[in-house]
Amino acid sequence: MRVLITGANRGIGAEMARQMRDRGDEVIACSRGDADWPLDVTRQADFERLSDKLDGAAIDLVICNAGVYLEKGQSVEDGYAPALWDQTFAVNVTGVFLTAKTLLPNLRAAKAPKLAIISSQMGSNTKAPGGSYIYRASKAAALNLGRNLATDLAPQGIAVGIYHPGWVQTDMGGGAADITPVDAANGLISRFDHLSLDTTGCFETWDGEAHPL
Repeated sequence: MRVLITGANRGIGAEMARQMRDRGDEVIACSRGDADWPLDVTRQADFERLSDKLDGAAIDLVICNAGVYLEKGQSVEDGYAPALWDQTFAVNVTGVFLTAKTLLPNLRAAKAPKLAIISSQMGSNTKAPGGSYIYRASKAAALNLGRNLATDLAPQGIAVGIYHPGWVQTDMGGGAADITPVDAANGLISRFDHLSLDTTGCFETWDGEAHPL
């Protein structure tokens, strides 16, 4: 299976790339900066270069993993500057859409194509403990985007899944988080393997539970 992963230079993305390569998948690991497959998901020019480099090659699974969480320590009284909203949505929402849009021809060329979007339980409308307004809003938008893409892409044979990766011990999640990147990646890969047109539009946790929307 040929897999493309965004944000694959560290954390869950890097671990997914490692595990999938170890089991024999061909992995195209994209990230910002110095990489074999450079991709800043906020830059249209990077997507154009990626498309040219792929040259129409079939991709079985696209994993939209790139994401940022920029507002830690902000208060509603004097924080959450407009620039933080712009930067976060550019990566966590627009970046997901541009990834899907750019790679549609490559997905269409595969036999059973899949698109996986890493959202978060923080984007669930049924869980609202407060705070982290920008990140929560962006992940809610990514969830909504994935659900609607599932509807539009199903007639083309493309299955779409949206996933909560767990609270993971990464730079974003912090050392007090519940699970390791190894556990998160292993669980997510299993979910991707089970994704099909029968389950398209699902919002699931890394360990296979249906998540409230």
